Amino acid sequence: MTSTPLSRENNTESVNPVNSATRVATASFIGTAIEFYDFYVYATAAALVIGPVFFPQTSGTAQMLSSFLTFGIAFLARPLGSALFGHFGDRIGRKSTLVASLLLMGICTTLIGVLPGYATIGAWAPILLCVLRFGQGLGLGGEWGGAALLATENAPKGKRAWFGMFPQLGPSIGFLAANGLFLALAMTLSDEQFRAWGWRIPFLLSAVLVMVGLYVRLKLEETPIFAKAMAHHQRVSLPIVETFSQHWRPMLLGAASMVVCYALFYISTVFSLSYGVAAGLYP
Repeated sequence: MTSTPLSRENNTESVNPVNSATRVATASFIGTAIEFYDFYVYATAAALVIGPVFFPQTSGTAQMLSSFLTFGIAFLARPLGSALFGHFGDRIGRKSTLVASLLLMGICTTLIGVLPGYATIGAWAPILLCVLRFGQGLGLGGEWGGAALLATENAPKGKRAWFGMFPQLGPSIGFLAANGLFLALAMTLSDEQFRAWGWRIPFLLSAVLVMVGLYVRLKLEETPIFAKAMAHHQRVSLPIVETFSQHWRPMLLGAASMVVCYALFYISTVFSLSYGVAAGLYP
């Protein structure tokens, strides 16, 4: 969701928060934690089992490359999700679009958990997997920026930076939860059990987590800044056009910095995990 002229104007005014500080912090934190849990659950599964389950007709190298290809699809979808949810976030509200992004991610993740493999439905398995993975990317694209706006636009005067911290804490918790759950499953299940059904458990757990996230977010009211924009009929018709025309430089700088950050992160986590499996370092 973009920052419109009204938002900048309201930053200098006293806007009374309508949501409790605890609820805002919890909602912004738990949403990013759940969405990044869902995202990294697939990253871990891509390194461990996606290749053999959905691309068994190919060689081991081709399975790994195909698995990483499905993983990469979400990165193509994330900018589209940012533009889509950002537009509607500035048109119909922060709360509604954040609920929608959380639902989209949760539904796609849960469906991956029940998606039959190649041995059951043939080529439809990888095709549907790619579609669901694209949906995951769309959902995550709308989540992080929206959660940051939810936190900062609800923050009391003088505490925007403090409240803006909570959405940034969520991804780390999501990553740890996803890896921790896969580690627990790997230690308690045999290799055959893990490959047959165990890897699906983290995906199915997403349904429970999303219900928790929805419960928290549906308790929130719209942010006071956006509510004021609606009351004064000062919403921008095409927010994304204004963003690209007036703020293209910081957008490019921000995008480039995130590419560097997450390229290193996923190389050091997902690829190294896949390499460990291929080299026999993972049980």
